[in-house]
Amino acid sequence: MPTIERAGCSLFYEIEGDGPAIVFAHGAGGNHLSWWQQVPVFRDSYRCVTIDHRGFGRSVVDEGGAAPTPDAFADDLLALLDELAIDKAALVAQSMGGWTCLGLALRHPQRVAALVMADTLGGVSNDLIEAARRPGRERMQESGLGRLAYSPRLRDDRPEMAFLYDEISGLNRPLSEILPGGLPTEIDPDRLASLETPLLWVVGSEDPLMPPAAVQEGHRLTPGSQYFEVAETGHSVYFERAAQFNARLRTFLADVSWD
Repeated sequence: MPTIERAGCSLFYEIEGDGPAIVFAHGAGGNHLSWWQQVPVFRDSYRCVTIDHRGFGRSVVDEGGAAPTPDAFADDLLALLDELAIDKAALVAQSMGGWTCLGLALRHPQRVAALVMADTLGGVSNDLIEAARRPGRERMQESGLGRLAYSPRLRDDRPEMAFLYDEISGLNRPLSEILPGGLPTEIDPDRLASLETPLLWVVGSEDPLMPPAAVQEGHRLTPGSQYFEVAETGHSVYFERAAQFNARLRTFLADVSWD
C-alpha cells in the first residue's frame, strides 16, 4: 500500500499513468476513490496522483499526531510532491481539497502548474461570499453534509450514482470526528490578486454550499482566471457531471505550461 510517513501520520496515495502530474484532492465527503471517473480518462496522458487527506480514507493519524487542518493538508501535499520528485503539478481540488491546493499555491506557487477550484473557495471569504453561503450553512447545520453533497436530482435520476457516492463517503470516519471544528475562512481575499497560477473555477448551478454567486466572486478576485458553471448540478460537479467536468478540465490543461 503506497504511503509516505509524516510526523504522526501515514499518508495514503495512488498513482496511475505517465506524463505531467495531476494531483486530485478530494472533498470532505470523499477520499481517493472519489476520482474513479477522472483517473481512467486522464491516465493515458498524465501522471494522476490521488490522495487521502490525513484522517480520511486510508490515511491514518497516529495518537498525538497533528490534527487534520488546512495547514497540515497543504504541508502533506508538499511532502508528497517532494517524495514523488514532482517539481510542478496541476492541482484539481474538490470542496475541502480547495483549502489544501489553494494553500499550497499561495505558499509555493513555483510548484503549481495550474489550479482547478471545483465547488470551493478554499477558505477565502468576504461579505459577499458570506452572504451567498449563509443559507447553505444553515441547511448543513440542520441536515448535515450528506444530503447537500450532490443535487437531489442525482438521487432521483441516477440512484445508483448517489448510492456509490454515499458508499465511498461511508468509508471515512464520521466528519465530526475528523474535523470537529470545521474548516476556517481565514484567507484574505486580497491575496488572490497576486496569484499568477492558471486558475479554473468550477461550480454547479444548484450548489447550496458554494453557490455560483460566491464562486463568481472568487473568479472576480483572480484576474485572468476562468469560470465554468454546470447547469442542473449540485456540490459535486466532478461526480454528478463527469463528462462535462472532464472535457472542461482537458481543455484547460491543454494550455498549461509545465516548465
